[in-house]
Amino acid sequence: MTTTSTTGTAAVARASEARATSGSARAYLRYVAGKLGGATISLLAVLVTSFFLFRIIPGDPVKAMTHGMPTSAEQLDTLRRQFGLDQPMWQQFTDYCAKALTGDLGTSYQFRAPVGELIAQKLPATLLLTGVAVVIYSALGLWLGTRSAWRHGSRGDRLNTGVALTLWSVPSFWLGLLLIITFSVGVGPIPGLFPTGGMESGDATGFAYFLDVAHHMVLPVLTLVAVGYAQTLLVMRSSLLDEMGGDYLTTARAKGLRDDSVRRRHAVPNALLPTVTIVFINLGHVAAGSILVETVFSWPGLGGLFYQALSVPDLPLVQGLFVVFAGAMILMNLLADLLYPLLDPRVGR
Repeated sequence: MTTTSTTGTAAVARASEARATSGSARAYLRYVAGKLGGATISLLAVLVTSFFLFRIIPGDPVKAMTHGMPTSAEQLDTLRRQFGLDQPMWQQFTDYCAKALTGDLGTSYQFRAPVGELIAQKLPATLLLTGVAVVIYSALGLWLGTRSAWRHGSRGDRLNTGVALTLWSVPSFWLGLLLIITFSVGVGPIPGLFPTGGMESGDATGFAYFLDVAHHMVLPVLTLVAVGYAQTLLVMRSSLLDEMGGDYLTTARAKGLRDDSVRRRHAVPNALLPTVTIVFINLGHVAAGSILVETVFSWPGLGGLFYQALSVPDLPLVQGLFVVFAGAMILMNLLADLLYPLLDPRVGR
């Protein structure tokens, strides 16, 4: 009788656990569907915004393409017909959306090449520069933010926070110019150690080429890291400070766990959610690069290409780059949202 009762209780427990697992799976699927729907709507909004936003930029793209050369009205009209600028705005918009949804971002006015090809050519340089910078300043911000919060009020905490707040308020282009003046041109006893711009010298091959590219990357990466790590540090520090007063940490210490174990196994994982958002947003910036930093250092990436496109304005190229930049941000935010329930099961229920 006792054996039968025990077996029945176990079966009920397994059934209850199975229902709970099934309910959690359905809740997560609903959560994923909602996030995917929101990302799709955001991407459609980006398509609409990218078309109308850059048409308020002053200037005539057709006249800009002639570079001030004497051009007759008939020639200008021919160019407008060639690029579809003579069509009504609604027809330009519908053509743009139809092509964009199939992956055709149009043809650049100034380069006379498909926008997708131009982006593909410049993307590796941007991924290299900003990818390295994002990895470095995310890791640095997480490490220093954790240490500052755990030693709240110490001299190291005050120093880290003060430096982070100062660098976060510094414009990246201004810091880049200071680094060029100091370490490229040279000031006083400091010689010019690094190139003033570009990605390579053009005369290196093999392993020397990689060293040459790394040499050119030092100052732009340093600029991005100096400005970027502060946000991660401050967010991680604030999140961990909120967790440090939790009763579960007191319980963990009462069980005899060492302070490092309490921080690493309990406090830090629960403080990661806001920081995960920042890290994924920074990963979204990898595709966008940094327009100002790439321009200051003449880095041949998407940021410099965007600056060139705006100066015309080259509408198809500007629109295509805007869609790529915004699409990368939407994708990274979506991945962060999908990761949240794995870090905290309460999310999505």
